[in-house]
Amino acid sequence: RPCRVSVGSAARRRRAELALPWDDPLWGCRGCAEPIAGPPWAGPAPGPDGRPPMLPRHMQRLGRDWITHWNGSQILTWNSPVPSCMRWAGHYPWTSFPLPVPVDFSVNWRHPPFFGPWRQFQNFNWQLDNFTQSSCFHLPNPSMKSEGEEPWTKKRRLSGQHDTSTPEEETSSATQKEALCLSVAQNEEKHSSKKGTVKRRWEYFCQHSKTMKIFENKETDQSNTDSEAKFDFTVMSYNILSQNLLEDNSHLYKHCRQRLLIWTYRFPNILQEIKQLDADVLCLQEVQEDHYRKEIKSSLESLGYHCEYKMRTGRKPDGCAICFKTSKFSLISSNPVEFFRHDIPLLDRDNVGLVLLLQPRFHCKTNAAICIANTHLLYNPRRGDIKLTQLAMLLAEIASVAPQKDGTFCPIIICGDFNSVPGSPLYRFIKEGKLNYEGLAIGKVSGQEQFPRGQRILSIPIWPKKLGISQNCVYEIKQQQKEENAGEKLEAAKVDNTQEIVIAPEKLSSKLQHHFKLSSVYSHYFPETGIPEVTTCHSRSAVTVDYIFYSAANDETAAQPGAEDSFHGGLKLLGRLALLTEKDLWTVNGLPNENNSSDHLPLLAEFRLIER
Repeated sequence: RPCRVSVGSAARRRRAELALPWDDPLWGCRGCAEPIAGPPWAGPAPGPDGRPPMLPRHMQRLGRDWITHWNGSQILTWNSPVPSCMRWAGHYPWTSFPLPVPVDFSVNWRHPPFFGPWRQFQNFNWQLDNFTQSSCFHLPNPSMKSEGEEPWTKKRRLSGQHDTSTPEEETSSATQKEALCLSVAQNEEKHSSKKGTVKRRWEYFCQHSKTMKIFENKETDQSNTDSEAKFDFTVMSYNILSQNLLEDNSHLYKHCRQRLLIWTYRFPNILQEIKQLDADVLCLQEVQEDHYRKEIKSSLESLGYHCEYKMRTGRKPDGCAICFKTSKFSLISSNPVEFFRHDIPLLDRDNVGLVLLLQPRFHCKTNAAICIANTHLLYNPRRGDIKLTQLAMLLAEIASVAPQKDGTFCPIIICGDFNSVPGSPLYRFIKEGKLNYEGLAIGKVSGQEQFPRGQRILSIPIWPKKLGISQNCVYEIKQQQKEENAGEKLEAAKVDNTQEIVIAPEKLSSKLQHHFKLSSVYSHYFPETGIPEVTTCHSRSAVTVDYIFYSAANDETAAQPGAEDSFHGGLKLLGRLALLTEKDLWTVNGLPNENNSSDHLPLLAEFRLIER
């Protein structure tokens, strides 16, 4: 809106229109003869004390995620510096803009990282400019029309990263390896050409000691031999984002349009993903109980799945589900695991797990079985003690379900959201089968925080004896007998001091172990660039927390001592659905977006069951 008095230059008029500080008694017209009247809806001019008028309630939310929706849109860009008295116009919703703006566009504004005290920010050089796509930033609110741009805070953070190599470049370099060959199959999904989608490619693997062979498709090399019986199947792990948790943590999804967050929009997308990927086994987390009962279970059953579900024990109405195609498997047993124990203060959280023992529907010389486990561990980055205890409880249940008649374990697959990053102590414990946690701070167990706030050191042992789980993560079979004869044992312990001294070092051991030789389906970093893969991406973070672990076949774990003694046959990884980088995901406005309705990506792997 032009100034009603003549001034020395157009720049001064523009500055006077845009700069409307809280403490400016001249209402933005320093150097002008008359104050500039604001728009009619801006309310009365400031009083004699220089304070601005009372604003509507929705305009008083000037926090980090404060949204302003005014008359269409504003675009904020920075290019070249302007006079130092220019203020942050987006901070004042009543400011008029003389620039042309597109129709029906709005800004989800947040404080930039450098935003400090007002006086300090006044001297920061910036300007408003016409649309320059290379420098324009925007965070969409519910009325935003385009998701082709990433939020500005993410764009700035990723601007220094190099673009990832193309799938063809990764493939050409990988073929030079002797022990591992990689075949990239282009995604031919029906919706891959949709605007705002990022293609995910299939990667097929084969391992041979003498020769290498690249599989062109899933049907190659399926012939059976006398020494091996082969059974191929696919497993998906997918955190589908409970609607209840979404609404309780809405600050994580301010980058999303509101209509994309409604369950009636999200569920068809999630179901379409499941149909499209067509996995034989589904391990789902954050499955809301009422949605499961009313529509998820029936929808999956119509696709040929049998569903098993375990709801959390507390107030949160979600849980874990394992669904398998009845044409591929039959159910031997279903074993829910509750991590909450009312008699153990450490275990006061309501997370759960689910362990299924499945029978493949194929003919072989002996009866084979596969153990499938699914869990969602505690999120709290500062409670690594609870995370490790929950994991130990899940491993103990698997150890009680997976043994076969000959004493070995059947092949095992563990899926879930572990709320731990690659390389963290919890992750290494799963893969390496051992962890010495002496002197380890509870905030460092999961690696979720770069500067962990939980500095308390893990106690030795982490969980009390009455949990009934040993440091080897198995149930103590004699625990009940010990409790029945507790009185006699207490008396014996008082008399026989030497026996107490012998037992004490074992009780105070800081070493955890488990008997499974597990590998991860994903490598967590792109080999050519070293850029991390991500499985979840929202307004606050983009990291890997979801995993598929499996017990590899003997030829894949021959280098691991004792592996061939623990498992009968095993699993061979044939392929996986490639993950993406954070930069890839922000090109489609992160997660959730128009086509992906969870804040997690589905993980998908193809295995071959080998029984020797």
